[in-house]
Amino acid sequence: MALFKKRTVGKPGEWYYCLEHKKVEEGPECPAKDRFGPYASRGDAQHAMDTARERNLEWENDPKWHDRTEETPEP
Repeated sequence: MALFKKRTVGKPGEWYYCLEHKKVEEGPECPAKDRFGPYASRGDAQHAMDTARERNLEWENDPKWHDRTEETPEP
């Protein structure tokens, strides 16, 4: 018998978006590797993929991130 039981960590009132099942869950139900969150509301969790897409675009277009210029040769 195992001394430590694997548990999903979370509390009621915390909302997550499950990447595996593509659904919003409260609690959470799925392992941390398969979810985004926690979010403050169900609505925020429903828009998790939109939020991630927007943040990725901001990151990809951030001039501080792309520190190489076309003239700079790669090592």
